[in-house]
Amino acid sequence: MPEAAWPVEAGGLFSAGRRAISVGLVLTITLVAFESLAVATAMPIVARELGGIELYGWVFSSFFLGDLVGIVILGGLIDRGGLVRPLTIGLGLFAAGLLIGGLAPSMAVLVGARLLQGFGAGGIAPVAYVAIARALPPALRPRMFAVLSTAWVVPGIIGPAISGLIAEHASWRLVFLGLLPLVVIAGLLTIPAIARVASEPVVPEAEGIRPAAGLFRGRLTWALLLTGGAGLLVVGLTSATLFPGLALIGLGIAIGLPAFQRLTPAGTLVAQPGLPAAILVRGLLTFAFFSVDAYVPLALISWRGMDASAAGLALTVATLTWTVGAWIQARHVDRLGVRRFVAWGFALVLLGIAILALVLSPGVPVVVAMLAWAIAGLGMGLSYAPLSLIVLAEAPLDGQGAATAALQLSDVLGTALGTGVAGALIAIAARVGEPAWGGLLAAFAVGALVGLVGFGLSGRLGGPLTRARAALEAR
Repeated sequence: MPEAAWPVEAGGLFSAGRRAISVGLVLTITLVAFESLAVATAMPIVARELGGIELYGWVFSSFFLGDLVGIVILGGLIDRGGLVRPLTIGLGLFAAGLLIGGLAPSMAVLVGARLLQGFGAGGIAPVAYVAIARALPPALRPRMFAVLSTAWVVPGIIGPAISGLIAEHASWRLVFLGLLPLVVIAGLLTIPAIARVASEPVVPEAEGIRPAAGLFRGRLTWALLLTGGAGLLVVGLTSATLFPGLALIGLGIAIGLPAFQRLTPAGTLVAQPGLPAAILVRGLLTFAFFSVDAYVPLALISWRGMDASAAGLALTVATLTWTVGAWIQARHVDRLGVRRFVAWGFALVLLGIAILALVLSPGVPVVVAMLAWAIAGLGMGLSYAPLSLIVLAEAPLDGQGAATAALQLSDVLGTALGTGVAGALIAIAARVGEPAWGGLLAAFAVGALVGLVGFGLSGRLGGPLTRARAALEAR
């Protein structure tokens, strides 16, 4: 990319010309961080009050399935109408989901509220990624991703503890409703900063990117098919029957795979080296980590008897080590290359899952869970952002919205399927009368298996990132 396309002012992320956009992005990610950590910590108490343990996993999966639709639709609006509109719509729907969730009379209503909330959240991540690509030169992008990871630090330190205390001693409903003022503040401070980013509407024409003929209606159709296919797959797994369970699984795959192909670069499903492999591996990474992460509080509270505020410490340490890993990769990814960092990240996530599984045994001290999930969080910090850098480096300017939407789609699909499949295994174990540790162990095993696949595919990501940047600058 010609140098003229980038801001010419000297300085770093918080220099005069970049301060507003950097602060704005940090605020929006901080909001998402508070929500994610708070809800995960409070959910065992929510399930205790509302019942419906069979829908426990759906509280997470519905959010991410809604996120899938939001990413495709709102992400597609970026290439045609700029950044302000998708961010504004996203924050509004996110707030509506929080309000309905905080007032939900049943677990089913809460699942619906999380679906709406997820749709709104789908507009936040693509806006952040494209804003980084359009406002920052390649040399500053790794540092910006590290800063965004750091935005999880304060929520990670105080979010789980505060939400656990509120849920136990006041009401879990305040965990949802109390976040509404943060949405308002984030919108007022972020939208003006986003509006200053160069965001002229363009039609994505990146080679290999197929955004359903560039039509909004086409993107919506494929997004709904992908979401429906993923939902049918999880429902079929939850039923644990030959019929209709097996039929639903097959139907979900038959519907979801073609939709995923149409919404991602050609070659993604076969991990074609470069951009397609990075998008697929990102989904495998989030599946492996979040299929376990969502159920860490359940394991520690419902199985090992910890209180919610103490159990939330496992999420806190993972957030902190994720940030440490993000800064390590920011300093060394140019020299060592993304392949090594992604492989190391997968290895640490697998190690963390293996150690956490030991905590399901009553004879193992629960403090081991903190160590285990600190290791897994470090692995995510090392591997998550480098995959984003590959996509930004290889996608042309007029296809950044479609490429980053595809990355986020794979990211969220992996999380949705990970939490959904793990939740289905836990629900099946509860239905047949198995002890809680049986379902949790099965969930952890599935996460580890997917992580092994991702580790094996990390070799297709290419060498040092500087080569990808050189290709980008030569365009």
